[in-house]
Amino acid sequence: MASEFLRLYPSANILVTTKKDFETHNRKKFCARIATGDYDAIIMGHSQFERIPISRERQERLLYEQIDEITEGIAEVQASGGERFTVKQLERTRKSLEARLEKLQAEGRKDDVVTFEQLGVDRLFVDEAHNYKNLFLYTKMRNVAGLSTSDAQKSSDMFAKCRYMDEITGNRGVIFATGTPVSNSMTELYTMQRYLQYERLQELNMTHFDCWASRFGETVTALELAPEGTGYRARTRFSKFFNLPELMNLFKEVADIKTADQLNLPTPEVEYHNIVAQPTEHQQEMVKALSERASLVHSGTVDPSQDNMLKITSDGRKLGLDQRIVNQMLPDESGTKVNQCVDNIMQIWRDGKADKLTQLVFCDISTPQAKAPASKAAKTLDNPLLHALEGAVPLPEQEPVFTVYDDIRQKLIAQGMPADQIAFIHEANTEVRKKELFSKVRTGQVRVLLGSTAKMGAGTNVQDRLVALHDLDCPWRPGDLAQRKGRIERQGNQNPLVHVYRYVTEGTFDAYLWQTVENKQKFISQIMTSKSPVRSCDDVDETALSFAEIKALCAGDPRIKERMDLDVEVSRLKLMKADHQSKQYRLEDQLLKYFPEEIEKHKGFIKGFESDLEVLAAHPHPEDGFAGMEIRGDLLTDKENAGAALLDACKEVKTSDPVQIGSYRAMPYPWNFPHGNRSIRSC
Repeated sequence: MASEFLRLYPSANILVTTKKDFETHNRKKFCARIATGDYDAIIMGHSQFERIPISRERQERLLYEQIDEITEGIAEVQASGGERFTVKQLERTRKSLEARLEKLQAEGRKDDVVTFEQLGVDRLFVDEAHNYKNLFLYTKMRNVAGLSTSDAQKSSDMFAKCRYMDEITGNRGVIFATGTPVSNSMTELYTMQRYLQYERLQELNMTHFDCWASRFGETVTALELAPEGTGYRARTRFSKFFNLPELMNLFKEVADIKTADQLNLPTPEVEYHNIVAQPTEHQQEMVKALSERASLVHSGTVDPSQDNMLKITSDGRKLGLDQRIVNQMLPDESGTKVNQCVDNIMQIWRDGKADKLTQLVFCDISTPQAKAPASKAAKTLDNPLLHALEGAVPLPEQEPVFTVYDDIRQKLIAQGMPADQIAFIHEANTEVRKKELFSKVRTGQVRVLLGSTAKMGAGTNVQDRLVALHDLDCPWRPGDLAQRKGRIERQGNQNPLVHVYRYVTEGTFDAYLWQTVENKQKFISQIMTSKSPVRSCDDVDETALSFAEIKALCAGDPRIKERMDLDVEVSRLKLMKADHQSKQYRLEDQLLKYFPEEIEKHKGFIKGFESDLEVLAAHPHPEDGFAGMEIRGDLLTDKENAGAALLDACKEVKTSDPVQIGSYRAMPYPWNFPHGNRSIRSC
């Protein structure tokens, strides 16, 4: 980032932090350096920024404000005769905040490090701002999918610092930059507004989430595929949204949304390939077992510590990827999506050998395993006695754990790909190693790079020779899919056409995963668009339709697939109808109001120009010499004298209103003439 900053501002004085700067013994000195130095910009990582504390007084004030808001919420629920569960939930949240407040007040000043307020910062630029989406949220709603009341410490810290910047800059001191401001649920848009326009929400009485949601959203209960992949269940979620133009106008007070169709960047064309793998017999049996486990959990006959939906969900995701992750003793069958992925990688590798074309493989589960605990401890402690002990006492070798990453690498090597052309992002565990690895991918030395969304998403710029991207699994968030695709659909890619492969296993947990992504994408795509939104929406757009298509491929019953295909077509037609109606209404408004006003306005222009032409014809400009100019009642025939008199007359005018100071060729000569239809030029 520092190089880009200097490219824009070559003479800027920039301070770039390192990990050593924020070690315990260096932190105080470094913060003091920021406060006393004359720097134009300080560039640091998110984790380093969190270590700069906000003052205790401000922390206490924010906690008091949150406690007061919750107390008001409890009173509202009790007054309206709300559910006791909701009151208890809010009471529990209030007690946790009070405990944090007591702990803060009880602590002495352990460190007299410079606080954030003392640094002298007047602008705060936050890149990849979606990392701060888990901000404190309380609501009276219950059992609504997509609403999370979890709170991340880094998000609370960022909120406190944003509030401080708003105070000292008049709400103009914070700039967020992100490609996915809403990556998962409706709450994230509300969170972004709390960061960037908190006082505006206060003006509109929408600081409480329930007040915000009541104006723009509605909960709907509908049947969805069960997580175990078989059967259906009722689920309540935000799926209907109203007043979208007002919401967009409110959000655009602080947001400048730029979509791909607006930017028109020189990015390659993307071709999608949905690869469907049939489930093996073992996978089918295990899916049935997951369904039975889920039924027992729902009936309450199983102790949650023994089995729960989280465990079932985790096993379902693993099963959809490869049966050997659940039980590595199961056979490796040829038709699985992992093997299909290997075949596609090899074919593309052979085709792109001459140009050294590269590929990315994304997989968020079954990642490479760390070293054995004993070896890791010896290396960490750097104790010679431990190393000697390890050498003297032969430890039993642990059976290697199956991972998809190792399996793909071994199969690629077995088919003829050199081992040094395959790499895992997890092996680059330092910034230096990561930089070296990215350089090798850009030059084609490493042609296949495997990694997870978290490690190989934002910040991975290796697009130069990328020709294919493989999604082995489906992430939980649509934003993660956008981050993955953004690695290859990017400026600087030398290939005019690139390919994105998405692999699904029919009749497994993959169906539920793609459905979840589709539901989350519905609202996101309506908000993050360059087009005017419709008044209300409960359907998907083109982006979400591709997710629905994948979901349909995962469903084993052909009737379900047919139903989903019809739903997709109906959704597309509804979207087209809404767009057509919006254009119709816009044209009607133009015909009834805008166009008549424009016609009358231009008729006035025509009359003015005709009058000017008549004056011009009556007072032609002499072929040789100066036509003369009347200023303050004096007729001046000398050009230089007229210019000097004109400047003197202009200096005497002290108002911004038009004042006539003379005439030229029978036309009035005003000093300020902002709205007229005539143009006067000095000769």
